[in-house]
Amino acid sequence: MATRRLTFGIDPGLSGAVATLIDGVPGPILDMPTREVDGWKEVDARAVATFIRAQREAHPGAELQAALEKVGARPGDGGTSAFRFGDSYGQARAVLQVMGVPYLRAIPAVWKRRFGLIGKDKEAARLLAIQRFPAAAFQLQRKKDNGRADALLLALWAEHQLAMGQAAA
Repeated sequence: MATRRLTFGIDPGLSGAVATLIDGVPGPILDMPTREVDGWKEVDARAVATFIRAQREAHPGAELQAALEKVGARPGDGGTSAFRFGDSYGQARAVLQVMGVPYLRAIPAVWKRRFGLIGKDKEAARLLAIQRFPAAAFQLQRKKDNGRADALLLALWAEHQLAMGQAAA
C-alpha cells in the first residue's frame, strides 16, 4: 500500500531534530545536523534538505506537510544566543520553502498546550512522546532525546491542525 502522507516535525534548535510521521506512524528521525562555520556551530541546511528529499523519494506520491517550531528570544538569553536560535529557525524554514513543503508555524505555547506540556520540563515531552509512539521508544531512550520527542510531537500537532482544516503555508 502506498504512503499517503509524510508529516515532518522540526525542532530547529542546534540540539533539536527533524522527525517523520508516515501516515501517522513514526518514521526516521534526524538529530539536527550542524556544521561549524568561522568557529560557530549552525544548522546544516543541506543535510536537512537531503533527509527530507530521501523521505520524499522513499514515498513517491505522498502528500508532504510540516510543522516548524517558531522560536523566539527567551528572557535572559543574550543577543548572540537569540540571533543564533533565530538563524537556526531561518535555515529550517528556508529548506521547507525551497523544497516546496507546506508548513505550519508552531508557537511553543500553542502546541505544548495541546499536549498538556505548559509549565512542564523537557522530560515530560519525552515521556509523552514515548507514550504516544511506543514504536519510537528506542529512539527516545536518553534524556537528551528531548529534541527528537519535540519533533515527533510537532508532527503530531501538525496532523491535528490539518485535520481540523488549518491550511499549511
